[in-house]
Amino acid sequence: MSSNDVSGPAYRIQTSRLIVRCWDPSDAALLKAAIDASLEHLRPWMAWAKDEPESLQAKIERLRSFRGAFDLGRDFAYGIFSPDEEAVVGASGLHTRIGEGAREIGYWIHVDHINHGLATEVAAALTKVAFEIDEVGRVEIHCDPKNVRSAAVPRKLGFVHEANLRQRTTDSNGVWRDSMIWSLLAEEYERAAPKCAEIEAYDAAGRRIL
Repeated sequence: MSSNDVSGPAYRIQTSRLIVRCWDPSDAALLKAAIDASLEHLRPWMAWAKDEPESLQAKIERLRSFRGAFDLGRDFAYGIFSPDEEAVVGASGLHTRIGEGAREIGYWIHVDHINHGLATEVAAALTKVAFEIDEVGRVEIHCDPKNVRSAAVPRKLGFVHEANLRQRTTDSNGVWRDSMIWSLLAEEYERAAPKCAEIEAYDAAGRRIL
């Protein structure tokens, strides 16, 4: 933490190729364009894709909800943007749904930007934020065992594959599917790849945290 005791959460994170930041309702059109273009790619894996495509107004309301939860410290959804912030490249989050003292990282990438290591770059950055700014004890990544690209991300970052939980979630068609659970503990983080991630993180006022 910086000398002036600036604290989290991190509203804006810069990686080598991306801007990862808290959503704003004004991002709705960019988000809608990214999801609409990627629907065929997303539907096999993302249960929420069953409700897509949404109207622009629905996206505005969704991002208002995301921003409100972020500001209140209840959940931390992030947009993944190009360096000029003129395009949404995907979305991620440090989700609080797995309990106190832990975060779950979720992610998806625009179909035009897959196979370039962007999900790995974002997950590494958010893992670093979770441990060094949020000071959690555990970070998890959950994915469908059949989603080879998604499972490759925690494997590359040194997460431990704990288990495949049977029929724990549903896909966009409402069909039950298994969930692969990966985790990284605080004591393991010091030796893991995300520790070396080069990022800059800033609070809501634009003050540098990390």
